[in-house]
Amino acid sequence: MWYRIFLPAIAGTAAMICSLAVSPAAAQAPTLQEQLAAQYKLAKMGSDSSGYQVVEEGTVLAVQKGGILGLPYKSTIWPSATYTNGTIKASAAQSAASGKAHDIGSKFCGLTHKCPQQPDSTSNETSTKLFKVGDKVYATKIDVKPDKDQVTLSLVACDSCNKTDPTTYNKVNLVFQFQSGTLAKTSAGDIEDTIGQVLTISDSQDSGDNQQGQDQGNGQGQGNGQGNGQQAQGQQQQQAETQTQTVQMGMTADQVVGALGKPDQQFNVGPKQIFVYKTAGIKVTLFGGKVVDVQ
Repeated sequence: MWYRIFLPAIAGTAAMICSLAVSPAAAQAPTLQEQLAAQYKLAKMGSDSSGYQVVEEGTVLAVQKGGILGLPYKSTIWPSATYTNGTIKASAAQSAASGKAHDIGSKFCGLTHKCPQQPDSTSNETSTKLFKVGDKVYATKIDVKPDKDQVTLSLVACDSCNKTDPTTYNKVNLVFQFQSGTLAKTSAGDIEDTIGQVLTISDSQDSGDNQQGQDQGNGQGQGNGQGNGQQAQGQQQQQAETQTQTVQMGMTADQVVGALGKPDQQFNVGPKQIFVYKTAGIKVTLFGGKVVDVQ
């Protein structure tokens, strides 16, 4: 009878083992952050003796709204801006613009970073940069915080795309603020739509060079088009001038030549003569020395 007593326990243990075996598989579903990272490939920054640079390119994004302030990448402070209800509001960037960032940077100068010798408008670590609509940027980090209903993209300017010289790689944390309690229920697609209101995926990161090539190609095309157009216009004008001379039935060969000029081709087949004017697209047929057909 012992098997009747322990059979339910064995069955329960087996069920528990099965549930434990299944639970890791259920945990394999991609997180919201992983889904966003799959949509926006992150760029990687590095540095050498010449300074900071992009060592691995990511998805190029085009700025669609103004109001985003950034700081040079070498700055010890990351400015931030918040997008909510269709509006961008700068936060730490405004403090940087007012000089607070410079005060903080000076306070910790020598402790956390190298002190700048004589900062100027191009090298000053606290000089802000206002991103223009159309400027290209990379995302270097994506941070999803469901408890705060925030999605933050750390952005760095694509200086090669924007033709920025000297390079500064201006940076900013762009925070997308969602309504309280909604982010956990929002799909990745809806979040991407919201991000797309400020940043759209660009087809080309070297749009300037491509545009220049297109302009050159268009210029050559226009030149060829103008040349071909002038040639065609000349042919049409010549044809029109030729056609203004009347060729009538019964005219002699000399009269046809007097009206249309010497033919480009002439065929003599017995009593029949055929005058061909290629430029004008005219064929005159004479029989017995008289015009019998004009095409």
